Amino acid sequence: MTRSEARQEGESAAQLISKKITELGDWRGEMLGRIRALIKEADPDILEELKWRGTPVWSHEGIVCTGETYKKVVKMTFAKGAFLKDPSRLFNSSLEGNVRRAIDIHEGEELNAPALKALIREAVALNVSDKKAAPSKRGGR
Repeated sequence: MTRSEARQEGESAAQLISKKITELGDWRGEMLGRIRALIKEADPDILEELKWRGTPVWSHEGIVCTGETYKKVVKMTFAKGAFLKDPSRLFNSSLEGNVRRAIDIHEGEELNAPALKALIREAVALNVSDKKAAPSKRGGR
């Protein structure tokens, strides 16, 4: 069943993310599940979506981060990571980019939950402030 067929049958993005976590069946699924829980703890109003061939995406007034799984790493990519303070130095990937920053998590590594939740809250706050600062596109003279 394709993702679009699943959506037509009524599965939400949250259900499809849960299914992906279960189907991985290894440390990557467990890690993605822990990351997801921390994201929801940091921002209970976060929106879960699936984009780009089934990549979990968490948004709040814009993309906060994605959760990608590869053979040897689970990657959290923050859409505006270059603009976030990272005093705990969680960002360890995509450091040369102008906008995005990522965290590569390898098997056996522990998450710094307080620092990760602080980073997520900061990313949400940045999205919300950017949204408020953007001029309305609705017209009016």
